Amino acid sequence: MDSITQVLLGGAIGGTVLGRQLGRKAVIGGALLGTLPDLDVMIDFGDAVADYTYHRGFSHSLFVLAGLAGLLSVLTARLTRWRAGGVTPITLGHWWLFFTFCLLTHPLLDAFTTYGTQLWWPLTTPPVSWASIFIIDPLYTLPLLVAALVSLVGGRVLTPSRIGLALSCAYLAFGLVAKSIIDDRLAPVLAERGLEDAPRLVQPTPFNTLLWRATVIDGEVYHETLVSLLDDSPPRLETFRRGAELEEAALATVDGARLSWFAGPFLRYDHQELSGDTTLIATDLRLGFPGFHPFTFTLAKREGNDWQPVASRQLDAASRDTRQALDQLALRALNQAPLCLGDYVAKSLAIETLSC
Repeated sequence: MDSITQVLLGGAIGGTVLGRQLGRKAVIGGALLGTLPDLDVMIDFGDAVADYTYHRGFSHSLFVLAGLAGLLSVLTARLTRWRAGGVTPITLGHWWLFFTFCLLTHPLLDAFTTYGTQLWWPLTTPPVSWASIFIIDPLYTLPLLVAALVSLVGGRVLTPSRIGLALSCAYLAFGLVAKSIIDDRLAPVLAERGLEDAPRLVQPTPFNTLLWRATVIDGEVYHETLVSLLDDSPPRLETFRRGAELEEAALATVDGARLSWFAGPFLRYDHQELSGDTTLIATDLRLGFPGFHPFTFTLAKREGNDWQPVASRQLDAASRDTRQALDQLALRALNQAPLCLGDYVAKSLAIETLSC
């Protein structure tokens, strides 16, 4: 999730656990802990793909954060006991709950988004992604924001923190239920095409859990569709080229293999003329929206008949009318207007699109 939401979540947890003992200080301390794991963005891991795939790595590991929480609990308990002359109202157990919940809920919330979170680092298992909430969702953040304002301005900490936390958790639960409903609607459409076992990703569209996007990998092509909870007709798939003929060359590079581990099969490959060289590029289809994918990386350049790896760099996203697309998504979410994804994806990629 976005950093502001993580700060607010940490504050609500801090207020819930130690609000009675520390008041506003519990909210402020929880907020600082809530944003701590994201400081890994300040680390240069070497190139663009490394920065992209090592984010949410060691700093989001449940093992690392649990150990850090235990260490901070012991140190804080001893320090406060020493400063209070041996008598303190906050036990070691309460400090442990404070640090553990404030730190560990950060990566757990991130795992509800599509990006992928390496909860089990240093194990090499793929990142965890439940993909049931968009990375920015005002309906999730708003209860936490109100709780923080009431706690810091009004002075009442425990009750607002608990209410804000309960409402935000209820919204997460709603997202999981909504995703299950969309999966059920999509299943017969995929079965009809023999795609019931194909890799697929179902995730909410920007800023809501009403309209969902499904991406299905089908060998050399991929299918996309939008499904709203308010739809009264079955989903319709649009089909696009995936550049699968370039996949072997991409996976032969270190960065290409790393991207495949990170994003699974949800990658599209292409080549472009960049600085006079024919360059192999990979696009993460999971993030963004068809036609608005922000994460495209260079992997190799052509030399004769071969591809030679290059230091990866992230390409600038093509300039498009994002506001217009978001307006169309809002109308589609309410089932008020059709929306053709093919209108936003490059025509060279289109195979079978809707007529809207």
